[in-house]
Formats: sequence, C-alpha cells, structure tokens
Amino acid sequence: MHIKKILITGVAGFIGFHLAKKLIELDFEVVGIDNLNDYYDVNLKLSRLQELGIAKKQHTSTKHRNFTFKKIALQDKDSLDKLFRDEDFDAVCNLAAQAGVRYSIENPNEYIQSNLVGFGNLLEACRHFNIKHLVYASSSSFYGLNSLSPFSESHTTDHPVSLYAATKKSNEMMAHSYSHLYDLPTTGLRFFTVYGPWGRPDMALFLFTDAILNNREIKVFNNGEMSRDFTYIDDIVDGIYKALLSPPKRTQEDKLRTDNSSAPYELYNIGNNSPVPLMDFIRAIEKSTGIEAKKNYMPLQPGDVVSTHADCTKIIQNLHYSPSTSLQKGVDQFVQWYKNYYNY
Repeated sequence: MHIKKILITGVAGFIGFHLAKKLIELDFEVVGIDNLNDYYDVNLKLSRLQELGIAKKQHTSTKHRNFTFKKIALQDKDSLDKLFRDEDFDAVCNLAAQAGVRYSIENPNEYIQSNLVGFGNLLEACRHFNIKHLVYASSSSFYGLNSLSPFSESHTTDHPVSLYAATKKSNEMMAHSYSHLYDLPTTGLRFFTVYGPWGRPDMALFLFTDAILNNREIKVFNNGEMSRDFTYIDDIVDGIYKALLSPPKRTQEDKLRTDNSSAPYELYNIGNNSPVPLMDFIRAIEKSTGIEAKKNYMPLQPGDVVSTHADCTKIIQNLHYSPSTSLQKGVDQFVQWYKNYYNY
C-alpha cells in the first residue's frame, strides 16, 4: 500500500512534533494540525512549530516545501471535514488529545470534548474520505487496576482509574466499531511513559530537571516506591512510523485473532519493555545535572498507578520494533536540550 500524504493531529505536541520531523526528512507530504491550547506553555508549542519551519505569527511554512500547518481543533467538525476534502490524505496519525491523568480530575469536560467528541469527528472524516490507515494514540494508563505484569494487549482493561484513561479506552472501542463497519484500517498505540527533548512540562523528567536546576525540591510520590516503563522519543517515533506503513487487514471469520475480531484493527503496546524504579530515574537526572535533588516524599496521587511495564512482544514480532536508547543517554539528551532552550 502506497502512503505519501499524511495528516498529523496534535503536531505542535511533544510526540507529534518529533514524528513530523522524521516524516518531513523522509520526504513524505505532511499536513499538521493543532488547536494550540494552553494546557501548558503555548510558547513551547510555537517553538516546536518554528523548528518545523512554521513562522510563529503567520503559521505558514517557511522552511519545508513538504510541510504545512493549520490551526484546527478536532471538535470543529466543519473545519476538519473541509481539511479532509481539500487535502486528500492517504493516512492519518492522531496524536491530538487532552493529556494528563491528574488534570482530568480537575477538568473532565476538556477530555470529553477533545478525546471523545473530537475523536468521533476524526473517525467520521476518515470514513467518508477513504483514509487507508488511521493510527491513533491510545494509552497504557487504562491498565489501571490490572495486577498482572508486564501489561499485555490481551489483558482486561475494563477498570480505568482516571477519566483520561477511560477516554483512551473509549477511543479503542470507537475505532474498532469503524474498522468493523466500514473496513477502516485502524491501529491503536498504547504509549507508556515517553521522554526526551522538547518534552511536556507536566511530565516527571521536565518537572524534576526544572526543579533541580533551579534549586527547588522535587515531589517524590508514593515515597519513591514507583516504577515506569520509560521510552525515549526517538524509539517511540520509530514505532509509530513502522505502524503507519503496516495497516491491519480484515481476517477471515474462521481465522479470528486472539481478540476474536475479524476487523482490520490492531493494538500495540509501545514502550521499552523494561521498567525503571523512580529513584533510579531521579539518580540519572542528578548525574546528568551534577546536582543532588532536594526530595519531598509524598503519598500516591489519585489516579496514579504504582508501576507500569510494557509487554512489547507483539509489536517487536509484527513490526520489528526495537527500542535501543539507554535511560542515561536519553536523560542526558533532555537535560542538554533544557539548558539550551532556557539559556541555563
């Protein structure tokens, strides 16, 4: 299947920016959209776009002939449909969503509008404009109260512990219905903890580095008794790229997959296959900055899980996914970016 023109939603976000950068370099025709909301510093989003050649004020491409940007929210169905009508995309990678577990407790409506209404609008557009493959960001967060580890795609995910997680689980179910009814190939990627340069300010690596370099204490939740499947951004982007070029196919009813579906639908864990204790993560940042952190040990936060561990067997076998960046190397890359970006 030939894919040349790709829509990336959430292109000013952390993962969307890095994916766009790779696809532009590989000479795909890329259109990016983003609503540029103020969940975190909009200037960081604009700076990412500037790295992609988009002038901050005009929002027009100044650097790459094969990249254009439009400020559009998924909730704006009319603008979204017009975009699909005008551009004739081959594939779509949906990375636009209201992110953050804790923020979903404070602002639930943002998640309902963006992650449910917006995703529904995108599915309708993909259906009506004959998209060859929709890849979308799912999440590891809805493994929730699952006590089995490592987390596998075959495990039950019916008990999310945050609204954010619930909306992401809903996305998978919505996508499956469209795959089943309309033969729309869809692939959901269950991201684990992604880190690296240009990362989100609400993520642990950014928060810890910012606090340590500015002589503030860091909040260590669950008294440090936590672990995360940290995955470096370049490894994640490589997995997304491989998924984009490998749309699932409908299977015969007598050859159903283990999830008992014949639809052209697939789900993958995309992580590092190796959880890191929180205290080891903090030590890596201390080593990279050369400063010992001032630690404030706190209880587990509502909506958080103690440990995440991705079973990546499926994506490794099917897509030859192979994360290779060491934690220390990845942390070093982030800290160097942070110092350069903030003129530290």
